[in-house]
Amino acid sequence: MSQARIGLVGLGVMGANLSLNIAENGFPVAVFNRTGSVTDAFVASAGDLAERLVPAKSYEALVASLSRPRAVIIMVKAGGPVDAVIDALVPLMAPGDMIIDAGNADFHDTRRREAALRDKGLSFIGMGVSGGEEGARQGPSIMVGGNPESYAVIRDIIEAIAAKHEGVPCAAYFGPDGAGHFVKTVHNGIEYADMQMIAEVYGILRDGAGRAPAEIGTLFAAWNEGPLNSYLVDISSRVLGTLDPKTGQPIVDVIVDKAGQKGTGRWTAIEALRLGQSPSAIEAAVAARSWSAEKATRQAGKALFGDLGSEALPIPSEADLERALLAAKIIAYDQGFKILAAASAEYDWALDLASAAEVWREGCIIRSALLDDMASAIREGLPQGQLIFAPRFAGLIRDGATALRRTVAYAASAGVPVPAFANALAYFDTMRQGRGTSDLIQAQRDFFGAHGFERTDGGEGQHGPWAGSVAHS
Repeated sequence: MSQARIGLVGLGVMGANLSLNIAENGFPVAVFNRTGSVTDAFVASAGDLAERLVPAKSYEALVASLSRPRAVIIMVKAGGPVDAVIDALVPLMAPGDMIIDAGNADFHDTRRREAALRDKGLSFIGMGVSGGEEGARQGPSIMVGGNPESYAVIRDIIEAIAAKHEGVPCAAYFGPDGAGHFVKTVHNGIEYADMQMIAEVYGILRDGAGRAPAEIGTLFAAWNEGPLNSYLVDISSRVLGTLDPKTGQPIVDVIVDKAGQKGTGRWTAIEALRLGQSPSAIEAAVAARSWSAEKATRQAGKALFGDLGSEALPIPSEADLERALLAAKIIAYDQGFKILAAASAEYDWALDLASAAEVWREGCIIRSALLDDMASAIREGLPQGQLIFAPRFAGLIRDGATALRRTVAYAASAGVPVPAFANALAYFDTMRQGRGTSDLIQAQRDFFGAHGFERTDGGEGQHGPWAGSVAHS
């Protein structure tokens, strides 16, 4: 007998919490885990919500417990495990049924899976879910891609479980096949940059000003009351004020400085380059995580070069650091939205960039007070497609540019690495340079490869007077 509106496979932390969220919002949900004892323990621990959970001990039982058209959410590790679950479900499902991947999937995999299931008469939904464990349980930000008619069947569930911003669900449909997962990927790229920039300010204050973690945390808490109000600034202030129960030291002082990554930030950089974009702040954040993993190398470098002196400029004021962080953060978002626009054109998705900003206002890791104004600026039209040119943000950038420059100059003079800040500044300076230096690059390309160039007084495909000296490559 059909008992559940929707099913879910994978009762790890995210899957378990999402199941409870669905049940708490009044929807019966069938749950299955490859290890049956995990399913039993989960249902037993669900309290009053257990009455809306339908435990299944096999894929056959899971599918049989669902009302039609059947919908099953997959919450297992990305890659091969997702394909294995799909292979198990497909023979049991009928035309019109749908499979929903709610993990951190590579959008190319989502496009492949959507096409394969479409050929079988089934729908595949790629659903980006952001917010971590707390978001899954209390309300995440949800980014959907796939068949719009299939999404309409489950839209009431998705909007019910999503985070709310002033009563509006932070869930949206973005387009066919991999659109939802791509929006989630770019979200994570911006997240990398935001986290790195906050860490760079921490590094300046710790290594440059000699401040204790708790003091830096107090400053971040104060900033969180202003334009930098965001989830990441908030939790950073809390982390820096936390003591290690074992040693009594600040918790950050006993954490090894090697940052992990699951690949989504790297995917953002890779896909951006494929699309002819270069999100320098995001790329720098990905690089910084990779460099952090080389702990032994960095320690050897300290022994070899640590005695090199520096002539540090005056350390930036707290106000300068706040303005610099705000400006760099806006630049990272600017780069993220440009990637989304490029992908929308490349894959014919017609992405609503303002909806992306609105979906990110609550529930997700990059939620920020800035996102309301970003959504409005996008709807009003971005000059040259640049968020930093929009009247709502040009003033903040103008106010913060000098502070960002002072911060990068100080860090360079003091030997404090700030790759995300430095790359954000380079991007900004490039975007305000009416005439750059690529004229020389075009001349070089023409000299060694006869690639041609465009003249300032008109005419494409032109060649220089060095034609006889060209060494083709």
